[in-house]
Amino acid sequence: MRLDGLVYRLAVLAAAVVTVAAAPRAQHAEGGPDAAADWRQWGGPDRNFKSTASGLADAWPADGPPVLWSRPLGLGHSGIVVDDGRLFTMYRPGRELSRAGPWQEAEVVVALDAASGATLWEHRYPSAPLDFSYGAGPHATPLVVGDRVFTAGTNRQIHAFEKATGRVIWAHDLVRDFGAPPTLIRPGVKAGYGASPLAWRGLVIVTAGGDGQSVIAFRAADGTVAWKSGDFLISETSPLIVDVDGEPELIVVGGQSVNGLDPDTGRLRWTHAHDTDGDMNTSTPIWSTEDNVLFLSAAYNNGSRALRLTRRDGRTEVEELWFSRRMRLMFSNALRLGDHVYGTSGDFGPAFFGALDVKTGELAWQERGFGRSSLIHADGKAVILDEDGSLTLARLSPAGMTRLAAVDLFDTTSWTVPTLVGTTLYARDRERIVALDLGTP
Repeated sequence: MRLDGLVYRLAVLAAAVVTVAAAPRAQHAEGGPDAAADWRQWGGPDRNFKSTASGLADAWPADGPPVLWSRPLGLGHSGIVVDDGRLFTMYRPGRELSRAGPWQEAEVVVALDAASGATLWEHRYPSAPLDFSYGAGPHATPLVVGDRVFTAGTNRQIHAFEKATGRVIWAHDLVRDFGAPPTLIRPGVKAGYGASPLAWRGLVIVTAGGDGQSVIAFRAADGTVAWKSGDFLISETSPLIVDVDGEPELIVVGGQSVNGLDPDTGRLRWTHAHDTDGDMNTSTPIWSTEDNVLFLSAAYNNGSRALRLTRRDGRTEVEELWFSRRMRLMFSNALRLGDHVYGTSGDFGPAFFGALDVKTGELAWQERGFGRSSLIHADGKAVILDEDGSLTLARLSPAGMTRLAAVDLFDTTSWTVPTLVGTTLYARDRERIVALDLGTP
């Protein structure tokens, strides 16, 4: 049963009287003293698609978890970030009538009330359509740090907003202001910018492209450039910062390589081959401090690999543990739970949900029944949204998957990773955004 039609309309009306329990305040994307509860950046509190939320139900009613509210949104794949009772995301106005458009020449950054879905503020700016035959931009997810929201648009426009009001504090067009290429150079389909910004010690770090500026760090306060670095081809993968033996390391996956940089200065420390056809590295790496292993995966004639990083004598040493084509993440994300990585493997053909042993690269199990899927994990359970709009609750283990509940949630392509704050799940497809209560009744 799909959660649409009359159910959606009733849910929207009911939202006016629904009170969503406030979750504990979270740490900022770049660190802080409070418990990690909100979802202020791409990939969640630790950029690994995991939440510390508890109290999730082990089963849903036959027609799915309760709908708190639902509303139309618009096109795009931007994720939803949550901070202090507000949601922030991006969309392109209109509907996807065909793979050829027509597409409006604008994008919108929107703030919504988390309890009702009501619009708090919007900022619209010009955005030229690109090749949207596989889905319109915007593709990147906002970043919340303190009282500011940072966004990256389809045409490489970077904005800093006042969180409460939507007032623009500073902005950069990476193409106009820095001579960055307007799109990735090698892909056959140039769908637009998709890497989500990253916070670090008063900086906002983005990939850009061009000589000496594969990566640019802006000062969050005023948008001035703190550093520029790198001559490698970039990709649409979002950067992340990891702790390697007590030393911060900025990980940037390019079109042909994965690279480690000093996040304070931008100095390139190391590079390791991770080449795909057309620079189409699009899946975020997964890091574990338990064994210092970085897991990477890509489709497009590539595969998965595990790298162990070690700091020794002021240098980062990189050891490739294994490479395997048994798992190839196209654009979806993976979860690491214990010694296994879980995700959906597949290029343009069938997708298979499976588990890969991080230590050996061996496939533990694989099963059909899912399209390419986005995954989050909390309370010992995985929430899986596949590209066909089906939402599944499951337990994952090295022995296999136990499906606990499922519902057909959306009618259009669903490529956006859901967001979980407390027991409230926020999800979107290419037409609407919905809030669901995943808590125990």
